[in-house]
Amino acid sequence: MDSVDSVTWLTDDEQRIWRSYLNVNSMLAEILDRDLQRRHSLSLVEYGILVHLSEAEGARMRMRNLAETVIVSKSRLSHQIARLERDGYVRRENCQEDRRGAWAILTDQGEKALRESAPDHVALVRQHLFDRIGPERVQQLGEIMAQLELGLREAEQR
Repeated sequence: MDSVDSVTWLTDDEQRIWRSYLNVNSMLAEILDRDLQRRHSLSLVEYGILVHLSEAEGARMRMRNLAETVIVSKSRLSHQIARLERDGYVRRENCQEDRRGAWAILTDQGEKALRESAPDHVALVRQHLFDRIGPERVQQLGEIMAQLELGLREAEQR
């Protein structure tokens, strides 16, 4: 039996929804990235790095944990951290417990950059996502996203 014959193809509605999801995801990320770069000279990934560091205990995270949290490859994270270091937003320190590991640490300048960029970023997220769907659908979207994320995390464990 050919594997093509065994596929349960997407219905027309599913195909439309899938493509819409891909478009929305791409368009929203592009709008947010472009705005952050224009207003604050930060990429969306760099902004995410600063957010995760600001929320971490001691404003520091192991590089490998940070890569998993911001969902980028270790090599891309290394490139982004180098740029953030150059701009004075982050510094790296060797990990004493594991000589191969390193810490990424948010600097005061990085915290300031985050404080300045966060209001614009949040306003744009609200404008293009949450304000468009209303509170009831926000709740539904949250439930759907949690279910999808859980399923994907379980699939990664296999």
